[in-house]
Amino acid sequence: MSYVAAAAVRGKDGWSVADLDLAGVADVEAVADRLRDVDPDADVSLLFVEADDTYLAILRLDQGENLRIFGSDSAFAQESRLGALLLGDIEPPALEIDEAVSAVEGEEAELSTADPEVDPVGDADLLADLGVPAHVLLQTCARNGMLPSDCTAEIARLVGCGDEMEELREA
Repeated sequence: MSYVAAAAVRGKDGWSVADLDLAGVADVEAVADRLRDVDPDADVSLLFVEADDTYLAILRLDQGENLRIFGSDSAFAQESRLGALLLGDIEPPALEIDEAVSAVEGEEAELSTADPEVDPVGDADLLADLGVPAHVLLQTCARNGMLPSDCTAEIARLVGCGDEMEELREA
């Protein structure tokens, strides 16, 4: 399974982004260690892992601690070693996709475009304080036709590092 891993870290000078190599990691703590290494002094560190144009996992560290994880679909854990490593022990979010989509005003159109097969797992609130509440994250990840790279771009834009993420993709 092919993947792209992009770290976005917010330090004293704002957001910066970098590709992250996850080859050879043994467990999710090793992934967290690599994320910490991007900027050990970062206030917030995010890792977006996109796999096979199908799955998205987001990891978050606050000041290098308190690892929080969200996955767009639990199937990622069954379909790959990396998915199992990132999402293997993660629980479903408290808010279901249908609830999240209907929580936003005027969502009748969006509800019809939600992928019924998507089964998100983890902490859907991990970006709430950065401007992406759980219902927006779930809705973005469940939207039919959205690739993980599209979701990453949208989420990065909402948290404030969209331009930096776009520059990384173009490099």
